[in-house]
Amino acid sequence: MAKRPSKHLRTPRPLLSGGSQRRVRKGGVDYIVRDVAAQRSQKEYRCPGCSQRIAPGTAHVVAWPATPPPGSESGLEVRRHWHPHCWSVAS
Repeated sequence: MAKRPSKHLRTPRPLLSGGSQRRVRKGGVDYIVRDVAAQRSQKEYRCPGCSQRIAPGTAHVVAWPATPPPGSESGLEVRRHWHPHCWSVAS
């Protein structure tokens, strides 16, 4: 079986259609934030706030910068999945 390329080398997947997005300003940066319902969460992620896993089937938050960082076409390349509590207390 062929090994999949690193997720960092693949084109980012588009976000799920529908759902609500909001703009949030944290630490002087504007972010686009989307809530992911438990039934839509199918993969495991690592929360950057606490470094703990977000298991499949767990409601969580996805956030990415509203303005793309240098060298990126969109902020989606740097989107991160957070526990809701970790996102709420992040600075």
